[in-house]
Amino acid sequence: MNVKWYGHSAFLITTGNGVRIILDPYQSGAFGGALAYGEISEAADIVLSSHDHDDHNYVGDIKGKFKFINQPGVYEEQGIRIEGLPTFHDQSGGKDRGQNIIYILETDDMRVAHLGDLGHVLDKTTVEKMGRVDVLLVPVGGFYTIDPGEAARIVKDVGPQVAIPMHFKTEKCDFPIAPVAEFTQGRPDVNDTGKTDIDITKSTLGTLGKIVVLRHAL
Repeated sequence: MNVKWYGHSAFLITTGNGVRIILDPYQSGAFGGALAYGEISEAADIVLSSHDHDDHNYVGDIKGKFKFINQPGVYEEQGIRIEGLPTFHDQSGGKDRGQNIIYILETDDMRVAHLGDLGHVLDKTTVEKMGRVDVLLVPVGGFYTIDPGEAARIVKDVGPQVAIPMHFKTEKCDFPIAPVAEFTQGRPDVNDTGKTDIDITKSTLGTLGKIVVLRHAL
């Protein structure tokens, strides 16, 4: 599969069979221009949204006839198993920012988990429900989500082969969140690719680095 980071929490995953999955698409220019990543205007077969906020649910620019999923549950789409696990956007059971969905995709003999705007450390039950995770897409910026320290704990608890940080401050995101360096500093086996995407196969999982940092594509 190919994993491409658009920016913020938005990714395009293209499977070996060419199925295109977009996760957590943002609205370009949302929040008074604070989110300045470019429009996501590529075609998709499946679109997943972790929660109903403008920086995670905007499908207005996406092309093609796609299946849109924004609820917990188990789905089978184009040979891909998708499971959405209910979690929260905050540490108060959703009272502050509502619910959040963790999506787990099974494709190309791998399991990819996208944590959305997770706002709390995962309990043992949720980690067990997630099962084996090969690739973990994890927010690290804090304030609206888990912070760098909490993200590190989740990476340790879940135990993915590869973790790809998301939802951190860049020159195109003027949110009061931390840059990726606060998550990666002092950590061994960080692969700062300098690229917007990475090819991942079952056989190369152990060669990519435990933490893979991508550049935003838009």
